[in-house]
Amino acid sequence: MSGTVGVVYSAPSAIRPGAETTVVQQVDFEALAARATALEARVDVLEAEAEIRRVQARYMFLCDTPCPEFGIEGDAERIDAIMDLYSEDAVWEGVGQYYDGQFGRAEGADAIRAHFGRFWGEKQDPALLLNAHYLTSEQIHVRGDEADGQWIHVQPWLFGDGTALLRSSRLNNAFRRTGDRWLITRTRTENVFVAPLPKGFAEAYATASVLMKP
Repeated sequence: MSGTVGVVYSAPSAIRPGAETTVVQQVDFEALAARATALEARVDVLEAEAEIRRVQARYMFLCDTPCPEFGIEGDAERIDAIMDLYSEDAVWEGVGQYYDGQFGRAEGADAIRAHFGRFWGEKQDPALLLNAHYLTSEQIHVRGDEADGQWIHVQPWLFGDGTALLRSSRLNNAFRRTGDRWLITRTRTENVFVAPLPKGFAEAYATASVLMKP
C-alpha cells in the first residue's frame, strides 16, 4: 500500500457520553515506511555498538591476571577464548615510539595466536601475579558491516618479586560483522605512559578468581 489513505474507525464521542463517532484519519503509508526504515537503521547501529562494546570488554576481561573466566584451565584455553573474538585475517599491532619495536605487527589469526603464546605460553621470571584492565574514553563508529572504536586503557602490573608498574595505552581497533557476530579485525595500540609503582603496592590480591563460578 502506498500514498495517503483515509482510515475510518469508531471512537468515543467527545460530545455525547457513551456514544461513538466515526473518525476519518489520513495516513501516509509511504512516510510511515520511511520512518520505520530509518528507525530500523538507527536500532541496528545501537545494537552494533553494544555488541562491539561487549567484544572489546571481553577481550580485556580475558587478558586480566588472574583470568576471571570460570572454567578456563591454563593459558592455552585463555588464548583459545581470545582468538574466538578475532577474524581469520585480523591484524594485531603496536605502533608509535614505544610499542612499534616492543610488539611489532602480527598479521592473520595464526600470527596473533603466536603473539599471545609468547606472552602467556612462556614462563616469565618474575611471574606476573596481577594485571587488570580499566577501559575508558570510548568512541565507536559503525558503517554498515564495518566499524572502528577508540579507547584508552590503564592497567596495573604486579610481579612475583614485588616490582610493579602502571601502563596506559590508546587503542584504535576495527571490527567486522560476520554472520550474527562482530569480530575484531584489527587491534592497534600505542603507548601513553609507563610509570613505576611502589614495590609491593598491592597488599591484598587474589591468586585465582571465583567471581564467575555458577
